[in-house]
Amino acid sequence: MRIKQKWKWLLLAGLVLAALAVLVPVVVVQLSKAFTAREQAARTDWTFSTGDVVAQSSRWEVDLAEADLGDGLKALQLVPQDIGDEDFTYYDEGVQERLYHVVEELKHNSDLEWTASMPLAILNPYGTGSNGLYLYFETDMATSVSYTVHVDGLADFTAEAADASGKDYAKAHEFQLIGLVPGEVNEVTLNISGKWGNTRQTIHFTVDMPQTRSGYATQLEVTEGESSAAQAGGLFAMMRVNGYLGYGFFFDNDGVMRYEMVLEGYGLDRVLFCGDEILTCVSSSKLARINGLGQVTWVCDLGGYDLHHDIGWGADGEGRARADARGNDTVEDRLLSIDTETGEVTELVNFSALLQEYYGITRPVAATDDFFWQAGEWDWIHLNSLQYMPESDSVILSSRETSTILKVADLHGEPALDWLAGDERIWEGTAYEDACLAQEGGFVPQYGQHCVEYYADGEEEGVYYLSLFNNNYLSINSRDLELTVDGSVGRGLYGGEGDASQVYIYRIDENQRTFSLEESFDVPYSSIVSNGSLCGDGNWTVNSGVAMVFGEYDFTGALIRQYAYECTMQNYRTFKYEMGIWFR
Repeated sequence: MRIKQKWKWLLLAGLVLAALAVLVPVVVVQLSKAFTAREQAARTDWTFSTGDVVAQSSRWEVDLAEADLGDGLKALQLVPQDIGDEDFTYYDEGVQERLYHVVEELKHNSDLEWTASMPLAILNPYGTGSNGLYLYFETDMATSVSYTVHVDGLADFTAEAADASGKDYAKAHEFQLIGLVPGEVNEVTLNISGKWGNTRQTIHFTVDMPQTRSGYATQLEVTEGESSAAQAGGLFAMMRVNGYLGYGFFFDNDGVMRYEMVLEGYGLDRVLFCGDEILTCVSSSKLARINGLGQVTWVCDLGGYDLHHDIGWGADGEGRARADARGNDTVEDRLLSIDTETGEVTELVNFSALLQEYYGITRPVAATDDFFWQAGEWDWIHLNSLQYMPESDSVILSSRETSTILKVADLHGEPALDWLAGDERIWEGTAYEDACLAQEGGFVPQYGQHCVEYYADGEEEGVYYLSLFNNNYLSINSRDLELTVDGSVGRGLYGGEGDASQVYIYRIDENQRTFSLEESFDVPYSSIVSNGSLCGDGNWTVNSGVAMVFGEYDFTGALIRQYAYECTMQNYRTFKYEMGIWFR
């Protein structure tokens, strides 16, 4: 009897294990799909809290409400009357046109005189920046405007306003005041100066700014580094913060949030500058141009593609984007060209066709792989950055999955692989092993790298330098390939004691077909995502996404300041920009 009972329990245990063997991969795949879907989700609720409606524009279908900013400055909020509709988005040229006309009518209302002491003030007029304050006023003579924002307990923020006219001195002033801290009482001082630098007028007012829309912290934890070098000017732009998708956060050198950009979804991959506008991602399938007032002037829907990882300039103002073809078996393997005037989208390179023989020996990610959250996705190359080289009509890309940097030439003709740089063993036995540049020197090559960027010209034609974030993490999820690597290379997603990533600067010599490591410095370990990028005055902005810190480093690689932040698993990138659309 006992023997029968034992076999019964063994049979039951076997059935449970068999069921788990079937169910666990299914559950993992479903979880991975949900994880990916969050990046592709679009905002469905644009509504926000306002004071009383004081006027309406029936022509432009916009309500004018009081902004709840305390007892100081009196400001308006513009509320499109269709804001509650299911398909509403601020990233629509028609919506933006309506808001623009309302602003213009307010500016030129003959019954009102807008002066520095009584300006036209609108909180977030175009719906793209929750704490951006639009100001319009006129002065008797041509002047410039600077301002200081003071919040008790925080360092003051001072800036020179970039006027929408593009002029340094003007009689009509129109700008977006950037720097108001959400959830705080902000004391603002406007300084209006003449061409000789004399102060013509000083205006004081307070703004009791509402909390952030996202709920994100407005003060980061700051740690001083060993370098006493001065920090570069500008703002740190945190991009695609997991757990807070649909926003972009801009912080100053003291770790204080100065702008919360409100997107349709996804997150920023990079900010490109074009005159008095920026071009950036505003959802997983849209690019938009936005001017210094927060107005969206152009929207491009990519149709059957989803953005992922990087955008950049191409030839003659052409936009470039790394994207996925929606509904395709493979991911992370397309390069698009976008006409930034017409919005026409062209697929320049399908890498599963360009490198078909390598693609043919790969497989989809399995639930037992390191990147199990991608289970079922055919992420065979995982391109995560692009850098266009106009002189040769070529592009340099970073492939995380193969730990390789690659160059593709003749983009607008017949695209062809030029070279590969990295651990050449990954390419042994393939049709592309002869394209590998020879490693010159005894350094450990990059593994799992991100954000490869052009750094400087070399001493002769065909020689140049590239910078990159060397994640220093080896994980191959599309082939059953085992490599023995140096003990300094990380093998864990969260790392262990002594693990470090690096900023690398490579010298590429196309004449000798070699690559060498010219400079490097250690940074906090991050197995995936991250970037190390120049930010002015020879300094570096380095984001270690999984470690949840970014920092500014001097030209020697010594830390000046480090900032700790919160997110779910990782933050994709942090760049530092001067933001010339906002500041002079």
